[in-house]
Amino acid sequence: MSNLNITTPIFKTIGKRKCAVANLVGQRGTGRILVNSTPSDNYFQYNSDFLAKIYAPFQLTQISNDYDLVIKGNGGGLHGQANAIQLAISRALATLSLENRSVLKKQGLLTRDSRIKERKKYGLKKARKASQFSKR
Repeated sequence: MSNLNITTPIFKTIGKRKCAVANLVGQRGTGRILVNSTPSDNYFQYNSDFLAKIYAPFQLTQISNDYDLVIKGNGGGLHGQANAIQLAISRALATLSLENRSVLKKQGLLTRDSRIKERKKYGLKKARKASQFSKR
């Protein structure tokens, strides 16, 4: 598959979850979604739940095949990337109209999941795990 050539983007958004980041660029088109230069169906081929997450904002707003999206996802795993892509798509659709924003806001698709891994502390084995206490 060839890459989509987006010359005049309509919107650019960013979605994040944990360590995953998704940069989205979109324009009017036929509804193709490319994730890291591969079609989304091939990128998330092992789990259809990830595809359902990505297409959920389109189904809620009844916008199906109007936009071509090119997404660069990095960091985290497939689950984090799928949620980051969902947030990026939701933000893009929310910028198009206020009706879309209210529908997506009610479903909680415009809130960022800000949980990240806690850093390791000095003197501990991990973030909170300490060595076992020895009395003698």
